[in-house]
Amino acid sequence: MRPEPGLADAGQSAPLLRAINDAVLAMAADLRVEPILQRLVESARELVRARYAALGIPDGEGGFVRFITSGMSAAQVEAIGPLPRTHGLLGAMLNETAAYRTSNIRKDPRFQWWPPPHPRMSSFLGVPIVAKGNVIAAFYMTDKIGADEFSDDEQAAVEMLAAHAAIAIENARLFERSRELSVVEERTRLARELHDSVSQTLFSISLVADAAAAVLDRDPEKAKVQLEGLREMARAASKEMRSLIFELRPADLDADGLAATLGKHVDVLRRVYPMQIEFKEDVAERPPGDVEREVYRIAQEALNNAIKHSEADKIDVELSSRDGVISLSVADNGKGFEPAAPQLRASRLGITSMEERAEAIHGSLRIESGEAGTHVHLEVPVE
Repeated sequence: MRPEPGLADAGQSAPLLRAINDAVLAMAADLRVEPILQRLVESARELVRARYAALGIPDGEGGFVRFITSGMSAAQVEAIGPLPRTHGLLGAMLNETAAYRTSNIRKDPRFQWWPPPHPRMSSFLGVPIVAKGNVIAAFYMTDKIGADEFSDDEQAAVEMLAAHAAIAIENARLFERSRELSVVEERTRLARELHDSVSQTLFSISLVADAAAAVLDRDPEKAKVQLEGLREMARAASKEMRSLIFELRPADLDADGLAATLGKHVDVLRRVYPMQIEFKEDVAERPPGDVEREVYRIAQEALNNAIKHSEADKIDVELSSRDGVISLSVADNGKGFEPAAPQLRASRLGITSMEERAEAIHGSLRIESGEAGTHVHLEVPVE
């Protein structure tokens, strides 16, 4: 009878704690699924001294949507070919919530076959990853180094790591879903901007062109005035389109960081719009990636509002970090508005979106507006 899951001695607990710590740090540092899974499977392999390890996430249609390996070279993985199917022991670990181990995988009746380039493996440890009672993935360990099979304590260790893996996978999935919704939100906003500004301007250009053509022969001077107005409207539409195209280009936050990316954004806005936009930054260390993304989007929205709606001729942007808090300030000298007005929240200013983004990163957003202009101030605690 196998003892209750536990660790036999302190020598086993220290590597386990390090592996779990690595998993938690991976979740905090990067919410993308792929890097987290790679970190988890490598931690599991090192933890139990397996020659090979894998983590598979099923696609619900007999295959794996992801199958992350550790211990095999890129050339080996490429030679093996497409991702495996969820058959044999691989599939069994996705249908049962209990772990399973054996000294010889090829003697198990559920074992089926390997493609020719696949390494020949012997000992096996499979541990399902369970979230809310459902198996969402599984760890697969093979070829125990220095022993014929994996031990009770090693199985217990991977089971503990699997609990943290379930949290990491669920969080990463939620984050990716949130990013997908953000993309939809951005597309909707850009579509609205195109309709409200560029489309309306192009319609006006069409009307003025028709009017100029109608009076060209009998009143050339009047037609000339209308053509001058036509040229100004075309310039305005072109400027608006350049701004929207810039927003469609993804900011390279991962490579450049928040301060540099926001600085580039301000530089482009200066070239597009005839107003003074100042940017100051004093950020000693980069905040986490999720904080950078949301702060950048809030800054974009605040700048967009100031440029499009405030009639300001000067905007000051400041980004700083001090005492574990990153601060963003966007202030203009234009006409103010009532931040709580329902009609503004429902239409063009995106205030609700900024508040939701701030809340998502545990930040505090304050908007002050009056005759002297509008000031958007954001503070976010970071570790």
